[in-house]
Amino acid sequence: MTRERALIIILVVAVCTLITRLIPFVLFGGKRKVPKAVEYLGQILPPAIMATLVVYCLKGADLFSASHGIPEFASVAVTAVLHAWKRNVLLSIAAGTLCYMFLVQAVF
Repeated sequence: MTRERALIIILVVAVCTLITRLIPFVLFGGKRKVPKAVEYLGQILPPAIMATLVVYCLKGADLFSASHGIPEFASVAVTAVLHAWKRNVLLSIAAGTLCYMFLVQAVF
């Protein structure tokens, strides 16, 4: 890939990202009232997405292997407890990831 082509790709991606970030402000900015459907989606989607991600992460946990899924379930528990306690997403995700990697690499 040439340098010019790489720069064009980066520019197109940056413009598309900027446009998708600006659309909500253009549509709902100022004194316009946000539709009830958008408010509902804003409330329901974050927990639904998190539940989907948890299911996706645990779908590969093999309960009949040597570790019996302990690293996966322990890491999810660490993430959930830490998030309930501190309410810090970055801390929760980092601690859960570190817990999983430690258990997989050093324990199991």
